[in-house]
Amino acid sequence: MKRAPIVLLGTVAGVAGVLMLNPQGSSFTAQSTTDPSTGTGTTTDTSATGTGSTTGTGTTTSNTTSSSSSGVSGTATGDAVFVNYGNVQLKVTVKNNKITKIVAVQLPNQDGRSIEIANASEPMLREQALKAQSANIAGVSGATFTSYGYQQSLQSALDKLGFK
Repeated sequence: MKRAPIVLLGTVAGVAGVLMLNPQGSSFTAQSTTDPSTGTGTTTDTSATGTGSTTGTGTTTSNTTSSSSSGVSGTATGDAVFVNYGNVQLKVTVKNNKITKIVAVQLPNQDGRSIEIANASEPMLREQALKAQSANIAGVSGATFTSYGYQQSLQSALDKLGFK
């Protein structure tokens, strides 16, 4: 009977710890600004993992908004988002309001393990984004930083295209 409070306290602490680590429960906060004349963008990360800032160049290859019947079409390169192990930058193609292609321009490459994680997680992140047709993705377990950068760069590219 003396152990019951200890077990209860341990259970509550364990559940709280799991909920704090859940990537879907966490919020990513980033403020992004882009200078239209130069295409240079700055992203400031104020997520729970710390604060940081990155500057990248996002170039829009094509930003064509067709008539309302066909929707948004074009290709844009998102901002380069610095995560702890390198930059994540994506090039996105949208045709008739549908994301049709996502190509990783940059992935984390600080060391061999970073490259391995990025290369393994990128196809899963691409699949999630194409299925969701947005940057609202769950991410990949074990690739938290890459998932965060992928989400931010994807959203940046979609914003440049005016994709909703």
